Amino acid sequence: MSPSGWPSRGKRPVVGFIGLGRMGAPMAANVARAGFELVVFDVRGEATVPLVAQGARVAESAPGLAATVDVLITMLPGPAQVEAVMLGVNCAFQALRERAVWIDMSTSTPAAGRIAAEDGAPRGVAVIDAPVAGMVKGATAGTLQVFAGGDAADVKRVLPVLHAMGDPERVVHVGPRGAGYAVKLCLNLLWFIHAHAAAEVLVLGAKAGVEVGTLRRALAAGPASSALLERDIDGVFEGDYDESFTLDLVTKDLGLAVDLGRELGVPLELSGLVEQLYRRARALYGDRAGELSTVRMVEEAAGIKLRLGPPPR
Repeated sequence: MSPSGWPSRGKRPVVGFIGLGRMGAPMAANVARAGFELVVFDVRGEATVPLVAQGARVAESAPGLAATVDVLITMLPGPAQVEAVMLGVNCAFQALRERAVWIDMSTSTPAAGRIAAEDGAPRGVAVIDAPVAGMVKGATAGTLQVFAGGDAADVKRVLPVLHAMGDPERVVHVGPRGAGYAVKLCLNLLWFIHAHAAAEVLVLGAKAGVEVGTLRRALAAGPASSALLERDIDGVFEGDYDESFTLDLVTKDLGLAVDLGRELGVPLELSGLVEQLYRRARALYGDRAGELSTVRMVEEAAGIKLRLGPPPR
């Protein structure tokens, strides 16, 4: 054990990153830019090339990476992928060394982390769930919102790593292990409810003859305002339904939230309806359609498009 408390020599941890997709790749790049020694792995070998140019080393396997790092970050599509990489046969979690930390930044559920934490306790391996908000733009800029769940001392140890990827003012310890997952699922659930509600309201007003920009400004200035109305829906007015987050991921997250409600005995009747609306949009427009495609669905049903017109006289 080094004097710093990390298994590796030196005062800064060696960081491993598994999952170099649209979010993971820029997040890992920011870890490298912050000066951490970085080791990466992705099943798509080509995804590692840009990070090698920034000084990262490439591991031959997920367990091989885990055996060489102090902090292991996963950013994977969902619980199935997290379980396969970290908890399956020849898994990465068992390869982690004493006192290492696994940070799962995927949108997932508490179950996998709970099992891993129990398995890692004898070795002093800590488990933190730290999903993020801010989309690809925030991942690239290093301004993500991070919801960290886990032991307070463990979260404090890895704050410099989390700050490399997120806005330090919005990297928040939200509670014990599993709380980060819960906060992220609640955030996504509320946003998608807002998005479909806004679609119906805006289409209703437009169909009644109110110019869309005028209607949006009136709603945004009133007691029912939201960040979605104020800024997130802007692209729709130009026919952009935001493919930075796609319907396959939307329905995955909504399913996880509804399943969590079922597990905890919380009635989520509106949430269940909204999940089905997004599943219908996915059936209509495909997996890779944008997250605001339910707006398109309402537009088409009403026979009108939400497009900005000339200001009223």
